[in-house]
Amino acid sequence: MNLSSKLLEREAAGRPIRIGLIGAGKFGTMFLSQVRLTRGMHLVGLADLDVERAGNQLRSAGWSEEAFAAMSLGDALKGHRTHVTADADSVIAFPEIDVVVEATGDPKVGIRFALAAIAHGKHIVMVNVEADALAGPLLAHRAQQAGLIYSLAWGDQPALICEHVDWARACGFKVISAGKGTRYHPSYHLSNPDTVWEILDKYLRIDDRHSINPKMFNSFIDGTKSGIEMTAVCNATGLVPQSEGLGFPPASRFELADICKPKSDGGMLEKAGVTEVISSVDREERDVPHHLAMGTFVVFEGETEYARRCFREYHLMPDKSGRFAALYRPVHMIGLELGISVASVALRGEPTGTPTGFRSDVVATAKRALRKGEMLDGEGGFCVWGKQTPADISLAQGFLPLGLAHQVRLMRDVAEGERLKWTHVAFDPDDFAVKIRREMEAMFGRRNVGTDAVL
Repeated sequence: MNLSSKLLEREAAGRPIRIGLIGAGKFGTMFLSQVRLTRGMHLVGLADLDVERAGNQLRSAGWSEEAFAAMSLGDALKGHRTHVTADADSVIAFPEIDVVVEATGDPKVGIRFALAAIAHGKHIVMVNVEADALAGPLLAHRAQQAGLIYSLAWGDQPALICEHVDWARACGFKVISAGKGTRYHPSYHLSNPDTVWEILDKYLRIDDRHSINPKMFNSFIDGTKSGIEMTAVCNATGLVPQSEGLGFPPASRFELADICKPKSDGGMLEKAGVTEVISSVDREERDVPHHLAMGTFVVFEGETEYARRCFREYHLMPDKSGRFAALYRPVHMIGLELGISVASVALRGEPTGTPTGFRSDVVATAKRALRKGEMLDGEGGFCVWGKQTPADISLAQGFLPLGLAHQVRLMRDVAEGERLKWTHVAFDPDDFAVKIRREMEAMFGRRNVGTDAVL
């Protein structure tokens, strides 16, 4: 409630939060549009492999040429301007930067930059939820050991869901489920970068197809991004996945409490204390009225008749029994809201969601029959999609994390719908990301993977 006033205090004292941003994609550019206008913040450095693109993104976000003209990091700091470079390591290492925002979207790169930030004493806001799903619990542990904060990114749905869960628990409610909305149909699991347009054209008008990355967009369509984001939520909140992952039931925002409750209570969930993603289309691909495709939600229980009566009196959205109710947020604005995380980390010393255990995993799952010798192409590609899986099952079965299913060769045939295993691919045990992932598995083992969920 007081972040803006604290930012003004920092501005008045001549000590704005000094930020380094890694990645000038969509999320990063949305942040660029707002950080320029946020008093008490100074984007000292922006790193992107394509410096020309970064400049174009700054211009599109309203920056003047003078604000990011060629200059050193030191000159940028003194002149309250922004240094643009392809060298992310130099930005991370700059002593005067307080917070590093990692927004590359590449899980291996994200892990490396997060560890570099910790080594240089920087707090991390991890936009890169792919990296968080692959090794977030270890990264958060490393940051905590160093007296630093590792935070999920406000504006992205996982952090918003974490806030819903925290709100419900702080009010004394038992959380039954939490999650988000998306557009889903079972056939979408087979979607690839070539066919994704057949789905996108049904509900999005994209006149310039060269303006988006179809592989990236496809990860939202084929179910992968939902698995990644709900894994981040589970690992940060103590909620757990359902045994078979996400069910994607069709639901309107007014049906949340009826559908996202346990089957034993008339709903569609395996049990209480889980994540779920609801679909904005039904199984016949008809639009669900009043859907929540861009929103987030939490379902909670009124454990007394008095609380349930209050649900009705104060116009919450209870289920038909009156025992459960839902709270939702209809939209998320990703990078436009990212400043909340930066301010919370730097001014309050609090993350907007951070992993506390390894409860959920995202497992590479075959989109089609795969043949020995094929090279996997990772998230959003032609070969695999990411299925949310309980971490204890993933460890016990030796399943291959989605984040490592890129540029690795298959050692055997895999049937459509089969979850891949480490033994199915020729992975390099000395690969940096592989070693970090294995270290996380060894550190957390079967701890915090389901039996300790705080409901």
